[in-house]
Amino acid sequence: MGIINRLFQKNVTVSSFKMMTDEGNGYYSYNGNLYQSDIVRSAIRPKARAIGKAIAKHIRKTSEGLKVNPDAYMRFLLEEPNPYMSGQMLQEKLITHLELNNNAFAYIQRDSNGYPIGIYPINPTSSEAVEDVSGELFLRFILRQGQVVTFRYSDVIHLRKDFNSNKIFGDSPASALTPLMEIVTTTDQGIVKAIKNSNVIKWLLKFNGSLRPEDMKKQVDEFINNYMNTESTTIGAAGVDSKAEAIQLTPNDYVPNAVQMDKTVQRILSFFSTNLKIIQGSYSENEWIAYYESGCEPDIIQLSNEYTRKLFTRKERGFGNKIIFESSNMSYASMQTKLSLVQLVDRGIISPNEHREILNYAPREGGDTFLLRKDTGTVKE
Repeated sequence: MGIINRLFQKNVTVSSFKMMTDEGNGYYSYNGNLYQSDIVRSAIRPKARAIGKAIAKHIRKTSEGLKVNPDAYMRFLLEEPNPYMSGQMLQEKLITHLELNNNAFAYIQRDSNGYPIGIYPINPTSSEAVEDVSGELFLRFILRQGQVVTFRYSDVIHLRKDFNSNKIFGDSPASALTPLMEIVTTTDQGIVKAIKNSNVIKWLLKFNGSLRPEDMKKQVDEFINNYMNTESTTIGAAGVDSKAEAIQLTPNDYVPNAVQMDKTVQRILSFFSTNLKIIQGSYSENEWIAYYESGCEPDIIQLSNEYTRKLFTRKERGFGNKIIFESSNMSYASMQTKLSLVQLVDRGIISPNEHREILNYAPREGGDTFLLRKDTGTVKE
């Protein structure tokens, strides 16, 4: 983290920019320790892992055709955005931040010519949008180590969810999640307390006479061994003489029932647009596709758009450059569905190697050539 901090401090040339005006658009990360909850973490993990497997590619559309990863520097940047993580880990980290705070940030490091050479995730405690007199937008971050850094908005990859009331940042999930998390915490504490109280005193021996402490303890031990030990022959029945009186104590502890707990868990999972089948990996093919299309694809599209407009200038985008995140939900399909895709191979829709990838087979030489059945052709032919 020291190297990252030095990097931020080295590249923050706009922190002393004069005549900035505060836009009043403040964003503060939710400090309710959501990630410490097993429910929240299990709800977030499937989406983060799925989007992390999406492969980032540089696409260039020209009059000569489509080129994939034409520039080596961009391919290396997407594969290894910084020395500390791969592209997969960066995508997982950004999606985790996005789910927890409805905002995720990454700083784009550029060389002297303006070309991107690194992407570093930012996990601030707060962020503010500020403008200079010319109208250019900046983001001022307060990092968790206490440093204050300011970056041009054009140098920050910014992902948002629940983009409603604020014109820059997504709305915080704190107001919606805090009551639910309080219910879960109170429920868990109630269960723990009930378990602890189950070991409290259940019987009270009231002696009518005065006894020495050692004699009193001896009488109690005999009562336990004779009438409360499961191996005792007199289990279930007890008898005392006139010297003592046995009084049973009944603790009155409230334990939340399973229905109440399940309802709260379902509300939390619904907030994150997931369900138990997705979390536990017991989903069917159609259930996964429905989850992927409704929960993962919108964020993948946002990643693609944000990477494209922040890594390329308008002129470069005008020449057909863009970043896409390629992810096939067919990897979760049944074997019958995967085998049926062979019909797309001999029609020139997917290549043999693309079909082998769906089947989890390694590519082979010549497999990138598209095939066409001999008994098909164009209308003119």
